Amino acid sequence: MNFVLAAGGTGGHMIPAHALAAELRSRGHGVLLITDERGARIPGLFENVPVHVLPAGRLGGGPLGWLRAGRSVLAGRRDARNLYRQHRPDAVVGFGGYPAFPSLIAASASKIPTVLHEQNAVLGRVNRLVAREAHAIATAYERVERLKPAFESKTVLVGNPVREAVVRLGEMPFPAFDDTAPLKILVTGGSQGASILGQIVPAGLGELKPSLRHRLQVVQQCRPDDIEQVRDAYRLLEIPAELMTYIEDMPAKLAEAHLIIARAGASTIAELTTAGRPAILIPLPSATDDHQTANAREMARAGGARMIAQDQFTPERLARQIEALAADPQALANAAGRALSVGRPHAARDLADLVERVANKQAPLLVGRASVESREQGIGFAPAGAAA
Repeated sequence: MNFVLAAGGTGGHMIPAHALAAELRSRGHGVLLITDERGARIPGLFENVPVHVLPAGRLGGGPLGWLRAGRSVLAGRRDARNLYRQHRPDAVVGFGGYPAFPSLIAASASKIPTVLHEQNAVLGRVNRLVAREAHAIATAYERVERLKPAFESKTVLVGNPVREAVVRLGEMPFPAFDDTAPLKILVTGGSQGASILGQIVPAGLGELKPSLRHRLQVVQQCRPDDIEQVRDAYRLLEIPAELMTYIEDMPAKLAEAHLIIARAGASTIAELTTAGRPAILIPLPSATDDHQTANAREMARAGGARMIAQDQFTPERLARQIEALAADPQALANAAGRALSVGRPHAARDLADLVERVANKQAPLLVGRASVESREQGIGFAPAGAAA
């Protein structure tokens, strides 16, 4: 079969789409991606998968902004329908974000089945707009706010797909840590970094007791405008730190880390709970519908994370939280196990099962381990009317 994946251009939308693409291709299906220019530029994703950048307006900016957005959406819908005529998909899977919107409404107009995947614990705006027409809605959390009760019959809990390399981390022992070993901390603010982490984290690490501060090894993602200032802060504190603006090989960095300090984006939470890594989470307060706070709750309640609201995120509080976790070498390992307990490592598999069932016009709730014969042909996206 052939599938179109439509995703907004941030890592939170693109990473689960990438994981599903890998799973579908392993089953012999053809995959094509529709995104925006940002998504097409993210390194390390969708290699050997055809990528189409279509117009998509972002709603907002007053009457003129709405008018411009409407024109872009209509242009994207027209281009998507033309694309579907050339390469008829068996289903279109939307991962949220404004670039997914034209592709999904074009699919509905073309009578092509659609599946929505919601990564967050609050249903996103684009998914809310197209939920009625969707054949199935896949969620990452048992409870998703803003999801209407009328859609429960077509809603399936699958989790949030992550890369296979992250899944393998959850099958490996937690990195060894004792009273003398280095404490390896990974700091990430999502695909764009976060300025507040660059301001607070170095200062907070500097507040640690000397016996712990001298054992630190830090990897931190920074905004390009902040990186030299953060580098200077660590240099003055004599804390070894590897800084970068984008972490291309996140699985490798996760593999080495004992503790993660991060925003609470959907892909971040999915990777932490799948890999089994404890975290201190600082939800982005300006996130739409405060969805990052909702994302963090499940992991925090399980004991795999500590959540600090941004207006309470100070160097002193961060230092005390780190010391509480690192005081007992077993505490970090216990928190890692609790994080792992709420992970859903088979999300890519279960989402692939779901989209296959929708494409085959079967009931979406009957999700299981579909056995799909893999064929040599069909790995690329087949033209309309051609054998997959």
